[in-house]
Amino acid sequence: MTKEILLTGDRPTGKLHIGHYIGSLKNRVKLQNEGKYEPYIMIADTQALTDNARDPEKIKNSLIQVALDYLAVGLDPEKSTIYVQSQIPALFELTAYYMDLVTVARLERNPTVKTEIKQKNFKDSIPVGFLNYPVSQAADITAFKATVVPVGDDQEPMLEQTREIVRTFNRVYNTDILVEPKGYFPPKGQGRLQGLDGNAKMSKSLGNAIYLADDAKIVQKKVMSMYTDPNHIHVEDPGQVEGNTVFTYLDVFAPDKDKVAELKEQYRKGGLGDVKIKRYLNRVLEEELAPIRERREKFAQDPDAVYEMLLEGSKKANEVANQTLQEVREAIGLNYFDRLNK
Repeated sequence: MTKEILLTGDRPTGKLHIGHYIGSLKNRVKLQNEGKYEPYIMIADTQALTDNARDPEKIKNSLIQVALDYLAVGLDPEKSTIYVQSQIPALFELTAYYMDLVTVARLERNPTVKTEIKQKNFKDSIPVGFLNYPVSQAADITAFKATVVPVGDDQEPMLEQTREIVRTFNRVYNTDILVEPKGYFPPKGQGRLQGLDGNAKMSKSLGNAIYLADDAKIVQKKVMSMYTDPNHIHVEDPGQVEGNTVFTYLDVFAPDKDKVAELKEQYRKGGLGDVKIKRYLNRVLEEELAPIRERREKFAQDPDAVYEMLLEGSKKANEVANQTLQEVREAIGLNYFDRLNK
C-alpha cells in the first residue's frame, strides 16, 4: 500500500507549550502511529529567522528544545523523518523559482500574512523574507510532494496559496510533477487553546502558556493563577462557565466529560470555588504531562544523540527534496548540460 506523504512542523522560537500539543503535536503522533502516512516533520529555523534575523541565538538555542518536545510527546524518528529546514538547500532554490509565479499583491492579500504582520507590528518595515514566507512554505510542502498537511484553521489561506502555486507551475511548464496538498485540521474546538490569562491566544510572547518542559510545581503555580470568572468572588456566588479558562481547559483535557458537566452545573448554581476546580484541572494536566516530562528529561541527558537524529533526518530529507528539485529544473528547462552526460 502506497502511503500518503504528510508534512508539518514548527518554528524554533522557544519551547513548545500545551497549545501546540493539543492543537497539533498529539494529532501528529496519532497519524504517525496509524501507519497510513509517511511523515516529514520540519523544524522551520529559516522561517523563524524571517522575523528573528537579529537574534539568531534564539533560534539556535530553541532548535534542541523543539526537538526534545517532539521526542517527548512520542514522535519517533523510526517512523517520522524529523529534519531542519536550513539544512535542505533545495528548498531555497525551489522558493526562488516559485517567487516568479506569485505577485506581491497576492502575498499582501493573504489573510494569515496580514494578521501576523499586524500582530508583529511591522508597519512599513516588513522583512521581504516574512512577506515571502507563503512561497517558502509552498517549497517546503511541494519538495516532498506532501498530500496531507496538518494545520490549524488559521493556516488554510497558506495552503491555498501553495495549491495556487502548484496549479500555476504545472500549467506554465506543462507538467504534473507538483502535487496539491490538502489540510488535516484538528477536531473542532481544539485548533487553538486560549492563554492562561483568558487571552484568545496562548503564546510564548505573551507569557501566558504552560510549556511541555514545565515541572509539576510550575504547572501547579500557573494553573492556580488562571483566569476564571472575575465576578465569582465567594464560593456561594453563581459563576460563569463560558469564557472561564479553567473550564475551557477541562473541556479539552479532562477524560471524564460527565464529571466536567457536573462541575459546570454546580459552578453555575453557586457553591463551587475556583480553587477546587483549579486543583482538579491540575490533576488532569499532570496525568497528561507527567509521562511527557519524564521522557523529555531522559532525552535531554544525551543532547548529542538528539542532534544526530536531526542530522540523519536532514540527510534523508535532502535526498527526497533534491529529487523534486531535479524534476522542477527539468520542467523549467534548466537542464542545459544533461546532453554532455549522454
